[in-house]
Amino acid sequence: MIFNKEGSTTIITQEKTTIIEFVKGIEDRYESMKNDNIVANLFSLEKISIDDINEFLRISNKHKANKHSFVIVTDKISYDETPKEITIVPTLIEALDLIEMEEIERDLDF
Repeated sequence: MIFNKEGSTTIITQEKTTIIEFVKGIEDRYESMKNDNIVANLFSLEKISIDDINEFLRISNKHKANKHSFVIVTDKISYDETPKEITIVPTLIEALDLIEMEEIERDLDF
């Protein structure tokens, strides 16, 4: 896993591990990035299932409850297929744009 911090956003890129190990790696390092927006970049995975995406549900809900964005990047699963609590986009640029919009909404208290 590669952790790359850009401003108030941490981008975590999946390399060669399972989704369960990836989620555990995020949870293990969560304290160091709990005040950042988080992007879980899964673009390098060839196959992703809904069950894989659901592994992120607990940490996503926790992070969003703390008023920070948690976004998954993959084009292997459609947004329509995932639970409403999970934010999923097909590209990293869209993830960063979405985070910017969510930060504006939080600043305006929406």
